[in-house]
Amino acid sequence: MFENLTSRLNDVFETLRRRGKLSERDVDAAMREVRLALLEADVHYKVVKDFVARVRERAVGHEVSRALNPGQQVIKIVHEELIRTLGEPAPLALHGPKPHVIMLAGLQGSGKTTAAGKLARRLRGQGERVLLVAADPYRPAAVQQLQTLGAQLGVDVFAEEGVDPPRLAQQAFSRAQKGGYGVVILDTAGRSQLDAELMSELDAISRRVTLREILLVVDAMIGQEAVSLAQGFQSLLPLSGLILTKMDGDARGGAAISIRAVTGVPIKFLGTGEGLDALEVYDPARLASRILGMGDVIGLIERAEATLDQQAAQEQAQRMLSGEFTLEDFAKQIQQVRKMGPLGQLLDMMPGGMGQVARQVDPREAELHLKRVEAILNSMTPEERRKPKLLNASRKRRIASGSGTRVQDVNQLLKQYQEMRRVMKRLSKTGMRGLAGLFG
Repeated sequence: MFENLTSRLNDVFETLRRRGKLSERDVDAAMREVRLALLEADVHYKVVKDFVARVRERAVGHEVSRALNPGQQVIKIVHEELIRTLGEPAPLALHGPKPHVIMLAGLQGSGKTTAAGKLARRLRGQGERVLLVAADPYRPAAVQQLQTLGAQLGVDVFAEEGVDPPRLAQQAFSRAQKGGYGVVILDTAGRSQLDAELMSELDAISRRVTLREILLVVDAMIGQEAVSLAQGFQSLLPLSGLILTKMDGDARGGAAISIRAVTGVPIKFLGTGEGLDALEVYDPARLASRILGMGDVIGLIERAEATLDQQAAQEQAQRMLSGEFTLEDFAKQIQQVRKMGPLGQLLDMMPGGMGQVARQVDPREAELHLKRVEAILNSMTPEERRKPKLLNASRKRRIASGSGTRVQDVNQLLKQYQEMRRVMKRLSKTGMRGLAGLFG
């Protein structure tokens, strides 16, 4: 979502880094480019104005003039002020007597039902017993969709046909109290637009049960409309937080930067994909680093810890260094990487120079290449993966035919594998001295 903004800002930063000393004119020129980049990314104009003014005030003062590396100091200021604009992290307020009731509100198509499933998965992973409530009797198949998600997650779903949402919420709360549930998530109805009927129903629900959180689910791809929508709901409901969905889209992403500064309502979660595991806790510092092209090492580590088999990874690492690494191990590694999410998202989280190199890679092309490699490996027998020396011309033709690739592609994969084995053997013999030799 922030690809264009990241690229524009990095161009500005590269210009600043090349200057040994920054004049006020240099700072002003850089701030003009930053302002344009933010406006083009659909950031609210008032937010842009305040942000640029704060950065400029600090950048032309002693803070930069006395710095050993003025350009780097300005980048640090931009980073700090962006974090300030994005606001403080705000975890869910799950304290006090249980069950805690979380109501999700929003317009149709914002992704409320999917967000309810993602949130249920996250909370269940934290040890909470969750009850999902189908409080949208109007949208066709809304109840069935939530029940399907509940079945996938192993989470109970409460639904009653012919019962209005306020009374349904009350019945669900009573069921949760008696059943020992810790959290109740209400998936409420949406409308095509903000109207009195919708708000009246949500208000009635809030009067029937005590709500611990009222979270507005907003589609981040609608741009500045998201800010206006949040303001509209905020004027009628005591919102406690926001969930921004579709943050993996190709829109300009300015709403994510603007919405906290304009409304004052904290962002609590970001939806980063279609999978039920694609819900990130909002962290302004990490988001700012990703927007500025600095990567997100912590996020990358968290994804790895959540999806990878740690014991298997350690065993594979030992096998690689001992020179016993086979195509079977290679296939398992690819499967584990793909579990971590879309390749484009992983590349965006790479830090520093690695991130700059990664961003030059077309994620779609990389994804296609990975699929080709997987197809080739899956077309081999287990014995062929364990003993690549068995792969004669006849077997290669069979593998190419079975994977929909060419014999040249099979040969290229085998060549890369052999090169990887050679490097690992060298490393195992020479240690860090070999690593330094390999990379100059």
